[in-house]
Parts: sequence; C-alpha cells; structure tokens
Amino acid sequence: MNIETLYNSYAQHFLVDTDTRKIRKNTIYFALKGANFNGNTFAKEALEKGALLSVVDEARYANQDNIVLVDDVLTTLQELAQYHREKLGIPIIGLTGSNGKTTTKELIHAVLSTQLNVKATFGNLNNHIGVPLTLLSMTPATEIGIVEMGANHHKEIAFLCSIANPDYGYITNFGKAHLEGFGSIEGVIEAKSELYDYLRAHKKSAFINQKNPIQLKKSNGITTLHFDETIQFVEANPLVKILFKGQTIQTNLIGNYNFNNIAVAITIGLHFNISDNNICKAIEGYTPANNRSQIIQTTKNNTVILDAYNANPTSMRAALNSFKELNASNKVVILGDMFELGKDSVKEHQLIVNFCAELDFDNCFFVGQLFSKTNTSYHKLQTFEALKELLLTKNYEQTTFLIKGSRGMALERVLPFID
Repeated sequence: MNIETLYNSYAQHFLVDTDTRKIRKNTIYFALKGANFNGNTFAKEALEKGALLSVVDEARYANQDNIVLVDDVLTTLQELAQYHREKLGIPIIGLTGSNGKTTTKELIHAVLSTQLNVKATFGNLNNHIGVPLTLLSMTPATEIGIVEMGANHHKEIAFLCSIANPDYGYITNFGKAHLEGFGSIEGVIEAKSELYDYLRAHKKSAFINQKNPIQLKKSNGITTLHFDETIQFVEANPLVKILFKGQTIQTNLIGNYNFNNIAVAITIGLHFNISDNNICKAIEGYTPANNRSQIIQTTKNNTVILDAYNANPTSMRAALNSFKELNASNKVVILGDMFELGKDSVKEHQLIVNFCAELDFDNCFFVGQLFSKTNTSYHKLQTFEALKELLLTKNYEQTTFLIKGSRGMALERVLPFID
C-alpha cells in the first residue's frame, strides 16, 4: 500500500495509535518496535479493539486483509505525517531549544487557542515518533499547529523539520544540555540552529529575542519577528510579574528565566492577531504542572519551588540565580544529579556546587552519584534514601525550598519529608 492509499484510509477519521492499550475505534494502528517490545505481535488485537487498519513490517503478522505490510513501520508513520502536513496547508510553528521548550509551547498554545483551533505537541512527545504523532493529531479543523522538537544528537532537528515543514521557528535558548550527544556548547548551538538553517533555506520566518546576540547571529538571513517592545519584566518574587502595553500581568510562573517564554508567547499572539485582552487572560490563567516550576505550600507553612522535571547546567544556574533573588528569609536548596553530560559530568556538577557557594546559600543538599563526587562542605548524599533519612531529622517551618534535578532523580519524592 502506497502512502496516498494509506492516507485515504487515515483521512476517514484522522486517528492514529501506537499502543493497543489505548486503541480508539476506527484508528490506524502502527506496530512500532522498541528494545523490549514488538508492536507487530499486537496487530490482530488492535483490530479486535476497533482499529480500521494495522500497519506491520513483519510478513508473518500480515495474515488478513486489514493488516498492511510495509518495509518499516516507523518510516511509514513519518512519511504519512509528512504527507498529511502538506495536505493541511496550515501555519506550523517549530519550537526547539535547551530549556523551556514545553513551558513555552504551552504558553503559546494557551494564547493562540483563545481565538483559534490549535493543536500542539502533547507533553514532551518531541522526538522522531512524537513529532509525526503530533502532526497526525491535526485535522482539517485545525487552524495552526505548534510542534516541539527535541534532540540529543546532530541532524535530529533537521530531520524533524523535514517532516513538520515549519513556517515559523523559535529557539528558546542554547544551553549545556545533552552534552554527551552534542559534545560541547558549540555543538549545542550548531545542532539547535538546524531549525534556523531549515527556515533560511525555505524562506520562512523566525521569532527572535533581539537582545540575544547569538540568536541574532545564527538567524542572519531569515525573516525575523522580534519580541514586542511593550513587554517588560517587573519582578519574580517568586511569581513572575510583567507589564504588557502598560497593563500588569501576574503569572503563575516562577523565576525570571521564564520571562522570555512569556514574551515570545505574547509576541506570537500579537502576530496572529490575538486580542490584547485574550493574551492577558491566557498568560494569567496558565498554571504549570508535572513538576515544572510548580509552587507548593506545605502544611508547615513551607514553600516549595518544585522544578524536578529536568535539569542541566544552564537551567540549574538560572534557577539558582532566581532563587537567590527571592525575598525569603529561610532558604534550602536540594539539587539532584544532571544526566547526559558525558565526559564533563563531574566538572559540571562541581561548577554548580561552586556556584551555590558563590551565591552564599547556607543550606544545600546535593544528591546523586555525580554530586557525591564533588568537593564541597555542603551536604552530599549518594542516594535518595540517604537524603530522606537526613531530612527526617530536620523540622522545617516557614522555609522556602528549591528542588531541582534530572527526571531520573524523581526529586518530587522529597515532598512528604519536608511537609
């Protein structure tokens, strides 16, 4: 079956699934493979649960008419998404960067969806599977799409752009993330700028923070849309407050590092003719979740800034800087290991420890195998259990905590022990 024929089947209901536990009626099931699973084995089950077709790449499972055999299921999924994207003909905003991609995507979605039918990447499904699934979740009713693109190696962003064909692009920042794959900060800049390369080659546009010299340089030759000058930072204590066209907006986001995320969402809203009133309501109404920049009040009158979804040296420093500026008397820093930093892992963890000392924090707890290798007079703990036991000996009240670490550290587990 060629892509056009497969597309005709997909276009009957615009549904695609890859997990038989979540099969929807009249969907097309794509039998993806992983290190520990083979979706081909569930092709028949998907049909029994209501799928219109199952797409497999092993001949022994293509044993009935509505099971389609292809050379490679993942490639076919990507080709179908690319074909669908061209059929849609709607504006697509491509989004990448080292930090803040998901928050920025959700802010843009909140603003645009006040007046438009918008479809955006769900969660952080931003890779070679997530991007196609995002595109295939769009229907003829969709008026604009937001596609988040993640990468930990060179050429990944270029490949995702070839599928999504973005009309607009935005890079949140260039930071020390995934150094294991990119090799260096210079490698990060080169890899993320593959979005700019695509936009330049296809005569598309980019939203740019005009105060960032690296962004200006890397976007040279592209039609650029600068942040609206009426957006001004007021404070982050801990929630970010801004001015927009003279009107004060109180957000539910913490840290001054979120200002650019807010500013680009407003700028994009203005570009797509969203009213000032709707922009303000959307920014004020957005509340982060899933351990991303959440503020939690405990029963002992403690305040927790929980930012435990991910971490890298750049986001760590930004969070610590913002925490230092916070107007609070008793502060405690709890940081977990940062992953995927390659040969620079111990060095980067030591730099974070040193930075905490430079900021003169009194109480810091560093947990994980990497932080435990650093040289510091602060508390170092190899395991979460050791951290838990130490915290149980404390009795914090009216204290403000910053909790941040890579997802694998799952530092939200700390919450019951400081409540």
